[in-house]
Formats: sequence, C-alpha cells, structure tokens
Amino acid sequence: MTTFRTIEGIFRGAPFHMVGDGFRMSNYFPSGNNFQHRISPFILMDYNAPFVFPPSPSVKGVGAHPHRGFETVTIAYEGSIEHHDNYGNHGIIGPGDVQWMTAGSGLLHKEYHETAFSKRSGLFQMIQLWVNLPKAHKMHAPKYQELLHAQMGRVELPDGGGTVRVIAGEYEGVAGPASTFTPIHLFDMTLKLNGKAAFELPSAYNTAALVLKGEAKVNGDRTAQEGDFVLFGNSPGAISIEGLADDTAVFVLSGEPINEPIYQHGPFVMNSREEIIEAFQDFQSGKMGSTDF
Repeated sequence: MTTFRTIEGIFRGAPFHMVGDGFRMSNYFPSGNNFQHRISPFILMDYNAPFVFPPSPSVKGVGAHPHRGFETVTIAYEGSIEHHDNYGNHGIIGPGDVQWMTAGSGLLHKEYHETAFSKRSGLFQMIQLWVNLPKAHKMHAPKYQELLHAQMGRVELPDGGGTVRVIAGEYEGVAGPASTFTPIHLFDMTLKLNGKAAFELPSAYNTAALVLKGEAKVNGDRTAQEGDFVLFGNSPGAISIEGLADDTAVFVLSGEPINEPIYQHGPFVMNSREEIIEAFQDFQSGKMGSTDF
C-alpha cells in the first residue's frame, strides 16, 4: 500500500491586485498566506490567472526597479512578456517559456507586455516566483537564463494520461534546463481525465502544487479546485496528482530549504537589517546602475 506525504493545508491566494499596469496578480505568499517559513527556498509567488487585457497603444507593465539577494522566475502560459535589465539582458517569452533572472549582487530590470501583444491584446497568464539565494551566493554576479518551451524536459504519463514539463530539477530521470544555486524542482503537469502523475521527492524539501486549470485529486482523497494551493507536509511518502477533468493543469514547486535568517524589505532579500540598509544605499548612490536602459 502506497504511503503518501501528508497535506498540511489547501489555501487560496490573496484578492487580485495590479502590479504596475500590466500584471493582475494574486499573491499566494508571503502576504496571501503566512507560511514563508514553510516554503523556503521560495519567498514569493504571484499568480496572474487567465485575464484578457484590452488593446493598448502604450506598453503595460512595470518600469525599472532594483533587486538584490534572490532570483525572479517568470513562467508564461498565455501572452508575451518582455524583459530588459541594466546588465544588457533582453528577452521575450511566450506560452511555455520561462525567464530566470539572478539578481544576486544587484541590478535593475523592467518587465512588460511585448509590444505586438499590447497592441492586439488577448489572454494573459503567468506565474512569478522569487527564489531565495543562500548567503554564500547573495552577492553572486547577476545573470539571466531564457528557457524556451522546446528546451524543457518532457515526460509522457502512463496510458496517455498527460504530460509533465520539467523546468528545473528532475522528474523520472528527465532533467529541466534551469541552472539553480540550491536543489529545486519545478514541474508543469497537464493531465487528462483520470490521468495520474505519481512521484516522490525528498521529505525535507518543501513542496506544494497550484491547480492552474480544472480539478485534481491529490494523494487519493483530497480534491483541489482551480486556484487552490496545496502545501504538503515534510513527511516521507509519495505524491499523487490525478486529473478530475480533461486538460487539468497543475504547477508543482519543491526545493531544499535554506536554513538561514531572512530579512526582506521591498525589492531586497538579505540576511540582516544592516545588509538591507546597505542595499538601499547602493541603489540610491547608483552602485546598482542607472534606470536609463
């Protein structure tokens, strides 16, 4: 008989709000739910559920702003997102693509709807994660990974039950393309009715799943609806996710916790108040670069 990991709870995100004028986000943590200590190395998750933006002659999004001490991971499901930063990185991602930006020692970036998408409008859906960096890597040089849909690992589930896309880590020995500083697994699952993904991850890894579409049965006896965030306990055992509707979509995140102090203020995530003050001083003095890029 299969032993499943416990389910600590099923949660909903905070009410939707605008980030800039281009992202209609629900925050699942830390402000949506106070379990930041339970989801390390992840420190923030915003979800722009499917939403139709009207045509716009001007590009919508968020202007230049700084970060230090962590990484931003932007996963596109619908629409097109453009990125610029003051280290010279530039990219456009569409459905199935991912931008993985390491802020590290500090940089400025801006994210916005790609120009052609802004003009024609349409359905927009995305996730943004903030992934913490351990103290040893918080001042790592900034870098940028553009991970395209075709590069993702791919596992077909038994009996035509669906597909698992591997963004980071491994699923059944198939690796994702993302380079990470600590062990992380990110999976996109598309499940047919009664299609099932069964897998096991280290019990010490903090693990959760967000239902993006449809309905899923989790660990054989819990039902999760669209928009539900399932937080697993750190008990040994397998995880089973079964589609209860055709084209059910589930995002799974798991990672080894970083057992270090976290001090977060605005766009900076460090280990102490003194480091946060230094980050603000470096930004204000121009050490992180100009906003003109």
